[in-house]
Amino acid sequence: MKLHLLPAGPIQTNAYLLTEPSRGEAVLIDAPGGIWADVAPILVEEKCRLNELWLTHGHWDHMQGAAEVVRQSGAIVRAHGDDQAMFETPEIMSRFAGGRLALEPVKVDRWVGQGDRLGAVGQEVEVRHVPGHCPGNVLFYFEALGAAFVGDALFNGGVGRTDFPGGSMELLAQSILGQIYTLPDATVVYPGHGSATTVGAEKSSNPYVRG
Repeated sequence: MKLHLLPAGPIQTNAYLLTEPSRGEAVLIDAPGGIWADVAPILVEEKCRLNELWLTHGHWDHMQGAAEVVRQSGAIVRAHGDDQAMFETPEIMSRFAGGRLALEPVKVDRWVGQGDRLGAVGQEVEVRHVPGHCPGNVLFYFEALGAAFVGDALFNGGVGRTDFPGGSMELLAQSILGQIYTLPDATVVYPGHGSATTVGAEKSSNPYVRG
């Protein structure tokens, strides 16, 4: 399996394209604005089809390009139901950018929740619910690869904002302690913004939530 880090959109939100050329399959985790222009040539080069789009949460910068991705690829969309309103009526987020956002709703085909098991690109993936930054934030844990894609729950040396509607620092800390810091220390954490880190590094040095 190949992992492509693709920062995109107005605030350089991380999208992650996972491809398995031997199977001709691909999965995209998050869809910032304009991401399809980065994804399409990789799919052609590696002879892969984008089967699924997984959205870690419903904030605008992670789903701005989702509708275009679905139109171009026909990918199945998965996300958590607690963010349904943001996916289906994204204009509620426009005020956070002074009304300047160009957002299209995206239809989620299959809702995911705590403990769900998904199969993709030849891997088994566990879904963990990590609210606090956003009610529907989830992470996707690839145990065999030692990798967790966590959205905006946890960053390298930081945590997601909790001052948006539905945010709670107390809940976020509980989510991090119970759902992220319980993963093996060597697990690589791929966040929605910035560089990757590890569970062990954040447990020992994150200034907001210590393990």
